[in-house]
Parts: sequence; C-alpha cells; structure tokens
Amino acid sequence: MTLDVSLLDEELVAKNTKDAFTKADDGEVFVEASERRIVGLDDSRITTATRSSEAGFGLRVIKGDRVGYAHSDNLDEAALKRASDAVALATEAGQSVAAKAPNKTNHNLYGSHNPVELSSFADEVALLEAVDAYCREKDAQVVQVRANIALNHQRVEIHRPDGQVTRDDRPLVRVDVSVIVEKDGRRETGHFGYGGRDLPGNFLTRDRWQAAADEALRQAHVNLEAIPAPAGEMEVVLGAGWPGILLHEAVGHGLEGDFNRKKTSAFAGLMGQRVAAKGVTVIDDGTITGRRGSLNVDDEGSPSQKTTLIEDGILVGYMQDRMNARLMGMEATGNGRRESYAHQPMPRMTNTYMLGGKDKSEDIIASIGRGIYAVSFGGGQVDITSGKFVFSCTEAYLVENGTIKAPVKGATLIGNGPESLHTISMIADDMALDSGIGTCGKAGQGVPVGVGQPTIKLDRLTVGGTETA
Repeated sequence: MTLDVSLLDEELVAKNTKDAFTKADDGEVFVEASERRIVGLDDSRITTATRSSEAGFGLRVIKGDRVGYAHSDNLDEAALKRASDAVALATEAGQSVAAKAPNKTNHNLYGSHNPVELSSFADEVALLEAVDAYCREKDAQVVQVRANIALNHQRVEIHRPDGQVTRDDRPLVRVDVSVIVEKDGRRETGHFGYGGRDLPGNFLTRDRWQAAADEALRQAHVNLEAIPAPAGEMEVVLGAGWPGILLHEAVGHGLEGDFNRKKTSAFAGLMGQRVAAKGVTVIDDGTITGRRGSLNVDDEGSPSQKTTLIEDGILVGYMQDRMNARLMGMEATGNGRRESYAHQPMPRMTNTYMLGGKDKSEDIIASIGRGIYAVSFGGGQVDITSGKFVFSCTEAYLVENGTIKAPVKGATLIGNGPESLHTISMIADDMALDSGIGTCGKAGQGVPVGVGQPTIKLDRLTVGGTETA
C-alpha cells in the first residue's frame, strides 16, 4: 500500500466527526492498518508460523483534562458515526479553545516498504534452520537452540479536526537467537537479538544472524563459569549499550509528562534543579535513522524530535504528548505514542540514552576496589513515584582491585533511580545504543523503543546475591 492511498476518506471522516470536535479543545482520528509475520524455531523444528493483519480507527476528543475515546475495527461510515456519538459526553460542558495543529514533518527516517511482503516464508524457515545447524556444529555442548524472526508493518493515518491528515508507514524487523549449553550436568542460557526499521534483507543476512548466534553462545558459556554473586552495597559499573534499559526504566519513565503533571513522579516539581551528578546528560531522540524507537511522526501527528531531558545534571525537559503539554503550559515533544488504534496515546519514550563523557572504560574498571561490572540485564521492576527499582543481571562480573574476575550469577541491582543519578562519578566516552530489541510497557501498552548509554560508574548501589560481600 502506498502513501497516496487513504485508509479512510478525508471527507467521510470530516462529515461524521464534525459534531464530536465542535466543543473539543483537541483530538484526532487515528487510523491504522498493520500486518505481521512471526516464524519461530525451537529444538530443530519450526514451532511458530503466524501471519496476521488488522485495521481499525480510534476517535479521541479532549476537553481540558477530560478525554472521550472510542474505537472500532470497522473502517466505515456507520462505525465513525457511532464513535462520534459515544465520545460526545466528554465535551458537553464549558467553552473550548481549539489547539494549534502540529507542525508538519520533513523526516524520512525509514522507507515505506512492507517487510512482510519483501521477505518470503521459505527463506525465513531456511535461515532459522541454518542458525540451528550453525550453533550445533560450532559447539558440541549446545542442547537447545531457539530462533525467531518477527516482521511488522504499520500504516497510520491521523485525521485532525482542522482537516490536516498525516500519514506514516512504519516497517519493523527483529531477529532473536537463544541457546542452552550443558557442561557437567549444568545448563545455562545465552541470548542475543537485533533489529530496526529497515529492509528485511539488511537484517536477514548470514553475517548478521551468525554474529547473533556467536554472541548467544558466548553469553551461555560465560554463565557456565559464573559463581554466586556477592551481596551488599558496593561500587557498580554499568556497561555501554543495552544496560541503558535501567536508565530507561528507573529514570526515563519518571520524565514523562503525565506522571509529572499528576505529581506521581519522583522528578515532579524539580524542573531547573540538579537531579544528577555533573556530566550526566540524558536525551530522548526519535529522529535517529532506522532505529527501532524512531518515528517520522508520533501517533498524534507531531514530528518526532530530539529532546534534552537532563543537561549536565540539571532537569531541563519532560517528554510530552499534546494534551499534557497544553495542560502544563509546555510544548509537545513528539512523544505521543500508542500501541494500536484500540489505545489512547500518552507520553512515551522513543530512543532514550545518556551521552558519553571523557573517561575511558578501562580506567573506570581500574578504579574499582570491589564491585560488580554489569554488562547485560533481563527483567526488572520500577516504582515511578518513589523511584525504587530492582533489576536482574544476565551477564555480570566480579571486579577486585581494578581487575575483572569471575562472572557472577544471580546478581540483582537494587536502588533508587533519582538517587543513583547523584552517585555517578565516572562516564566513559563509549556511548552505544542497543541492538534494536527494546519494547516498553506502560499502562498495558507496549511500543518499540531504543536505549543506550556509555560505561558508567556508580559509587554505591545495593547488589542482591547469594554470597556476602
């Protein structure tokens, strides 16, 4: 489907939603058509092969802080009329002041191609079988291989009350490889995934999947040699790239506009104040070409942008959608995102990362007396209001007297996001983004995101483990 073909006729939308928008401050009709294919292999057999598509629209009207929302999987006049009638209650009382339309975008961060159509099921099956054979031939200790390919295409169309229509075609590809190795009766897992918004042919190459398989095998063997993690408060080094997921969860969510407007964020009311050590600069950037979290426009039609959140330790910005920005007297930042037409938009991250500093990563390691070097993370939990977090490490090492020692198993990092920002004492010059696998959950909605950071040193953080430090 090309961009010049409408999902819903503009005149049809205008005719059937006019009454709904008459008394509203803002709103839109968000129209979506999506398609996806997932192919998965487990233990040398194709166990998943799905292809699905869906289409629908969501009609939102905003009056002050009141929102009316209705959605349907029928793209027809009758459904539009029913939705318009359903949201009318949200705009009955008081005067309305029509919000200014978002600026138009000149972003072209990814092509309008559909990965599902540009890749064949047979080729995907052959690739997954090749991954399985490669891992088993390379390593006799491999007892299980899992691999998945996920191809997505999302077409969105945003109709505003003033007649402005914004369209965007969003491709997305992801490849994951997991292995289980066994030695002396002990089994451990390694995983690596990658992806982004690009042609599938740029991801489904032998060089790319082989590198992913090699990394998964390396991680599994590291875990085979891991010893129980120490416990207690100690120095912690976070590696570059994917460890930025901790920054995303423990700090990033607290800088979203809705949490600050409602004063449920630990950062609420701190604009212009120091919230981190000097040298700490945190950015949300939805304009990086081909990245998983990037967008030409957000789900309200606003152009994505690069927003500085913390600059040299000072809080200077929040991520905003249109409603929260207006209610807080601020500008929208292109962060209005939703999982699908069945969900309302809210302030969400895109690609969130910390800028690099001037230190060298080897000097940071050398400065540690006794601590943990965390290279990769799995799951975690965060309380936005208090800032408290708990994250489990999937690859971490004991550091003693400036030397990396044995890998450790079962390490968890426990702390408070805002407080931890003040304990950052060294920032390396090796900032890296993740490999393109991030998905962010908020209020039951998941959206693709990117994370990143340089190697950093935290002077103190609680490490949960099974050994006493």
